[in-house]
Amino acid sequence: MNNWLDTLENKVATPSQAEAGTDDMHWRSLSLFLLYRITLSLTLMFFFYLGAGPAFLGSVVPQLYAIVVTLYTALAFTSALFFLWRSPKPEQQTYLALFVDITAITLLMHASGGVQTGMGMLIAVSIIAGALIMGGRAALLFAALAALAVIADQVHASLSKAAIPPQFIQAGFLGAVFFATALLTLVLSSRVRASELLAQERAKELDHLAKINAYVIQHMRTGVLVIDSAGKIVMMNDPAWHLLSMPTASTGSQLAKASPELAHMLRKRHSGSKRKYNNFRSQRQGPELRAHFNPLGSKEQGDILIFLEDTSQITREAQHMKLASLGRLTASIAHEIRNPLGAISHASQLFYESPDLNPADQRLTEIIKTNTERVNQVIENVLQLSRRDPGTPKTIQLKTWLKKLSADLIKHQGFNKHDFHLQIEPAETEIIADSEQLRQIVTNLCNNAKEHGAKDGLKIQIVGGLIKEFDHPVVDVIDNGPGIEPNVAEQIFEPFFTSCNTGTGLGLYIAKELSETNHIRLEYIPGPTGGSCFRLHFDNWQRGSRPV
Repeated sequence: MNNWLDTLENKVATPSQAEAGTDDMHWRSLSLFLLYRITLSLTLMFFFYLGAGPAFLGSVVPQLYAIVVTLYTALAFTSALFFLWRSPKPEQQTYLALFVDITAITLLMHASGGVQTGMGMLIAVSIIAGALIMGGRAALLFAALAALAVIADQVHASLSKAAIPPQFIQAGFLGAVFFATALLTLVLSSRVRASELLAQERAKELDHLAKINAYVIQHMRTGVLVIDSAGKIVMMNDPAWHLLSMPTASTGSQLAKASPELAHMLRKRHSGSKRKYNNFRSQRQGPELRAHFNPLGSKEQGDILIFLEDTSQITREAQHMKLASLGRLTASIAHEIRNPLGAISHASQLFYESPDLNPADQRLTEIIKTNTERVNQVIENVLQLSRRDPGTPKTIQLKTWLKKLSADLIKHQGFNKHDFHLQIEPAETEIIADSEQLRQIVTNLCNNAKEHGAKDGLKIQIVGGLIKEFDHPVVDVIDNGPGIEPNVAEQIFEPFFTSCNTGTGLGLYIAKELSETNHIRLEYIPGPTGGSCFRLHFDNWQRGSRPV
């Protein structure tokens, strides 16, 4: 069975298109031939009537020359009208034009003094043109007719005993010239046609390959840009446009307009940096991108080919594989771990309740209890990740839902009612997400604020809604803690990364994973005066809730 490429090639190289190309070639050749005939007829007529041309024109029978040259000019213009009407076919028009040329030029040659005037060579020009257009045996047929016409003229001169004696030898040589030119033109024209058809086929193949290449480039996952020496975008495929956060710049614009960061890196490369791979972010909350620069050609300052890769996708896939393996391992040994873990916890509890325990031993039992609970929490979190389902998204009125969630946190998670400040504008803002998974996301963010925030006077602000900076709802969870160091902030969403000994390192990672499941973008924003802000972007939302 033919694949889609074979089918596409069959559609491109259809017989009707091939015939149309040959027919068009015939019409172009015929247009040049008609232009030559009109120019020749007008020249012969003007030279005769003005007396500015060669003296032999019409010198023997001027009346015949005048009649024939006038009719020849009229027929040349008539043939131009047939050409404009595109009727009849180009081959038939060529037959008629050759017959008129042979007849008219033979009569003009007879009226001007015969073969010795050299006008017979004009017939050879017409035969060459006819052979180029018609090809095949028709050109030889008209060469034979032209030779017979010239010999017939000499026979007529011999029988009529004209003043100029017949020149049969010259007429024979002229007829041989007609046949020779016809044969040579046929050979050369056949090679020219073959070369032209081959060129057309190669052009079709190249056009077909160019379309395939363009399709592949536009639909590949890697972003591709070509930048010229002036810093302008020569080509940018769709993935590159999306990776650069859909800039307004297009082909022909400056790279700095589409991505200032990438333009800066390109300038650094031109300044002498040999580094090939560079990581950057087109936007602060956008994915981390890797740029690979490749010069096109031998000149270092020429066009530059840039490949863009989303490294965050590669990192996520690696983390998914890591956690999937870890989840399977944890599921298989959870029972074996929990049994001795439960025994240790129970024994430490009994040991703690002993009346003979001194304060130092009580502190040791507390350490045992704390760490057994921590190990159990790690197992629970990993098992939860391995059993995670896609959830059931539904419409949620954001402010009402957050009020209920904060009340539950105060009641069950040890928060105080003064810890929360809730502000959502407008109040009727709605989002789409799985309610339980969104609950876990916000709960993990609040627990993270409680664990790392201010120890005295904890304040958690949950603010958001629809704001001018974004075309979708956002929610910020802001605490009044010391904030996160810049060198640490890049790793906070990695699994098992924690900056304190009591954490599991999975809370923020779980929040990030659940956010992506619900088409929510979670990002960290450092506070200008301290504290941390975790922002949730709800891309999947009810647009009808946006105020006009």
